[in-house]
Amino acid sequence: MAYTKIVFVAQTGTCREAMAAGIMADFNLRKPVEILSRGLVVQFPEPMNQKAEAVLISNGINVESFISRQLKEEDFEGALVLAMEAVQRDRILEQFENADPEHVKVLTEYVGDELEILDPYGGALPAYGLCYETLRKSIKKLVKKLNGGEE
Repeated sequence: MAYTKIVFVAQTGTCREAMAAGIMADFNLRKPVEILSRGLVVQFPEPMNQKAEAVLISNGINVESFISRQLKEEDFEGALVLAMEAVQRDRILEQFENADPEHVKVLTEYVGDELEILDPYGGALPAYGLCYETLRKSIKKLVKKLNGGEE
């Protein structure tokens, strides 16, 4: 299936998923797609986690107007939905009628990596840097896969 959007999902919408969307936007996809980040529990719109934002900025990725958003049914239309953890993927599949297991995956499993993306929340800045590096490697594989084997 040709996706029209890629939706990265984690818990609050302010850290890993936001970093993943920023990183993904930095790559060139052969076919343009909308890149979104969503949280499973977004009680009110929030800016990106400050440490995640600092790591992205230090890597040349602009996230100036970022605001967290709740995952909704309409986000699934034409989308590849990529959770950061299996527990989040399972929750998405349980809670959303439009969630199709064919199109809702764990990012690392989808690209053939062994470990999930660890949540750096509450850690020191180097933990966010490590999360960035791990995300970047997985997203590079994702872009290659979506581009039909080419980067």
